[in-house]
Amino acid sequence: MLRLWLKPADLTRIRFADRLHPAGTVLLASQAMRQPSVAAGLPTLARRVAACAPALRPLHHLTPAQGFVPDFMTPLDGLESIEGGLDAIRSTPATRVRAEVSSAYADVPVSAARRRFAAADPHVLDTLVTAMRAYFHQVLAPDWAALNRTHRQVVAEAAGRYALAGADGLLADLHPAIRWREPVLEVDAWQDGEVRLAGHGLIVVPSPFAGPRPRVLVAPDGPALLVYPVEPAVVPPDGRGAGDPLVGLFGRTRTAVLMQAARPGRHTTSSIARQVGISVSSSSEHLSALRAAGLVASRRDGGAIVHRATALSRDLVQR
Repeated sequence: MLRLWLKPADLTRIRFADRLHPAGTVLLASQAMRQPSVAAGLPTLARRVAACAPALRPLHHLTPAQGFVPDFMTPLDGLESIEGGLDAIRSTPATRVRAEVSSAYADVPVSAARRRFAAADPHVLDTLVTAMRAYFHQVLAPDWAALNRTHRQVVAEAAGRYALAGADGLLADLHPAIRWREPVLEVDAWQDGEVRLAGHGLIVVPSPFAGPRPRVLVAPDGPALLVYPVEPAVVPPDGRGAGDPLVGLFGRTRTAVLMQAARPGRHTTSSIARQVGISVSSSSEHLSALRAAGLVASRRDGGAIVHRATALSRDLVQR
């Protein structure tokens, strides 16, 4: 567990990134899509990854399938474009590359390419950057606008919580793996330790590809970066059109709500609204109707209502 000590000045400098970081999202997605459960839930993205597997092989070989990656591979700079982020990675001093790769990959099996990467070989770094570029353009780019729309919706909901409950309410309701015990933010991250933010603040990034645990990047003279998981924002096409029996029975929107409740993971009224692209009030109405028909079960979990498809509705969806 990582414990972040926040001063009053840090609480006044909590902010969300206004968009997803292209290069950072590539790193997160490349790990997430190697997890069978994530790939099964996002078959369209999984097919894209498989289609360009040779171009992505250096990225998959040089980065672990899950867990911690060197900080320089998720730079704060380069938010404006994939090329900006890749330039920031490529310009990392060799001493930092050697230190961070050697530390992060101490338990990763050795290979010639990984050994050269840990030695800051510029050719290997260029190969990695080329694979990251291919991942962005061939896997993420078709859904990049949708990913950022969902990001803005999550940020807007967080802004509403801040307006009603202040920094305490915001930090207490980010994610089950993040706990606010003033003045300490406890994060079940991949690393352990104690960090004092010293008034530089905190940048918060919700990401559909963060993985099972939040991630924290601490800069020595700048704000800390906290990336926490939200439900996948890309809803892949599943072929359900106007002629589908469920659409004919329930209508397109209610069918989409039911499909979301039947997917793996934790589904709240707000998250289903984001996934389907409807308002929270509309999501609540559709879920109430499905619950009354015995197709959805709901329970309270903290400040949210969590929904899951019943056995009857899962059978309907499968059929």
